[in-house]
Formats: sequence, C-alpha cells, structure tokens
Amino acid sequence: MKVDAVLWDYDGTLVNSVPKNIEITKQILAKVAPRLSGNDVPKYLQNETEYHYANHAAKNWQDLYKNFYGLSEYETNAAGKLWTEFQLKNTTPVELFPKIKDTVIRLNCPQGICSQNSARNIKLVLEKNSLIEKFKAIIGYDDIPENAQKPSPVSGIICLGKIFGEIRNKTIFYVGDHEGDVQFARNIESELDHTNKVISVVVKYSGANTSSWTHQPDYKIDSPTELLHIIS
Repeated sequence: MKVDAVLWDYDGTLVNSVPKNIEITKQILAKVAPRLSGNDVPKYLQNETEYHYANHAAKNWQDLYKNFYGLSEYETNAAGKLWTEFQLKNTTPVELFPKIKDTVIRLNCPQGICSQNSARNIKLVLEKNSLIEKFKAIIGYDDIPENAQKPSPVSGIICLGKIFGEIRNKTIFYVGDHEGDVQFARNIESELDHTNKVISVVVKYSGANTSSWTHQPDYKIDSPTELLHIIS
C-alpha cells in the first residue's frame, strides 16, 4: 500500500503513560477541585484498570474530566491549563510500549504526532529513547486553541502542513487508541481535498475495546509491528 505519512497519537499508542497521568491528574484535582482529592479521589483514578475504562469510554479529555472525574466546566478548563506545567514537573517514568521503537525506526515514510499531551513533554520522551529525529512534526495540546482539540482536525492539518507543505495526492495513516482518534482521522480527510486519503488504525494493546464504538477504524492491531505488515 502506498503510504506517504504515518501520524501517531501519543498516550496509549506510543507510550504507556497511565501511571504518570494518574499521578498528575490527582495533583491537578487537588489544586482545582480539592473536594476530589485524598480519600475522595474519583474511582477512575484509583487504579490502572479503572483509569483505562474511563479513558476509553470518554469522548475526549474534557468529557473524562467532567463526566467521569466530576469536575465542573470551570474546573475542567482550569485543569487543562495546568496540564503542561504539571507534566513537566512530574518525574514518574513513562515507557514506550513494546516494539514501538522498532516499528518507528522501520517505517520508511515521514512520521508525526498529534496529541493532547504537551509537545515539550513528548519531545523529552522521544529524545530519551533516541527517536526524536524520526518525527518531522509534533503537535501537542498547547499548540492549538482549546476549542480545536481532537477530534477537531486542526492539529492534523497543521501537522501534515509541516510535513508536506502542500497536501495533495497523499495517503496518510493515523494510529490511535480511542474512538476519538477514529473521528479525528475521518475529520482530517473531510477537511482535505478529494485527492487525499486518511486511514484509521486503532491499537488494542493499551486496552481499547472497539465493540461498542459508533466510529469504527479501518484496521485494528494487537502489536505495533502489525502496522508494518499493513503498509508493506
């Protein structure tokens, strides 16, 4: 299959950031919503199993914070503004999923990242794993307006623009772990002209269960290296 670029989600797709994200979220809630801290921390932050359930059930991070953690609209907006600061201060280790590094290295096309994590934080992890040079564009939460986060196509269009300049006659893969990532891929394709194709791939190795999803991906993979077989 002709592939011109592979774009990746970050959390739950390239890295297992759950332990770190749980700790950061608890710290943020203690600051913006103290009633949800200590012994009253939301159940979805009490262990990785509960976190995975909420993360994959929520439509986006705002839905996660409001409808699973119990924050108000005001508190959710305040929490979002603290994410980058708390990410960079937190020292909980973040590890690549098994076989991610091998897959990224073996891909022979431009790669980018579109994430709701901080671009600065993503770059630090990639540098630690000697992968930063494999990515031509990294668009994070703080690179776009709050009302343009995924599944809005804005970050994808910006990312592709940095990679190609003019986006025509391209076949692009977007790899994620959430139903919102499928919507994101579809929205990017709708935003581009008819000469482009965006293919959605969902990874299942971080806990995604697609059976109840309204928006279904083009491919599902249980290991990162399966992507190499799809596009070879």
